[in-house]
Amino acid sequence: MSLSIGDRAPSFTLRASDTKEVSLEDHLGRNVVLLFFPLAFTGVCTTELCSMRDDIASYQNLDADIIAVSVDSPFVLAKFKEEQNLNFPMLSDFNRDVSRAYGSLYEEFVLGLKGVSKRSAFVIDKNGTIQHMEVLESAGDLPNFEKVKSALNALN
Repeated sequence: MSLSIGDRAPSFTLRASDTKEVSLEDHLGRNVVLLFFPLAFTGVCTTELCSMRDDIASYQNLDADIIAVSVDSPFVLAKFKEEQNLNFPMLSDFNRDVSRAYGSLYEEFVLGLKGVSKRSAFVIDKNGTIQHMEVLESAGDLPNFEKVKSALNALN
């Protein structure tokens, strides 16, 4: 199944880095920037998530929550979140169901690793509708965060 702008965002409940369950529905009534990233502790992922950390006020001013998802375990994500002082939920899609539902899963990644999240950015509005999406084939690329902010601006 492939998603398009205007589609209802697939519902999910995942374990966060603190092992509590977090659902997309918990954020209804706010805009959501949903980020999928390949692996914690890797260079481009660290750069991406730290830039979101440093710019979180911009997203809060646009009435948006940031949620980051990878196939790492909650325990790896807890260590990554702590070391990088990340100030938004880090969710474990260890079973890969959510990455697959969002069309954001590499069947084959580097080093023979299979089933790793593709770097992706989704803007989901307060009603749960996808307003912007960018699924990158190259893990070395970053999403266009100016387009993410434009999509959020249009919602406010």
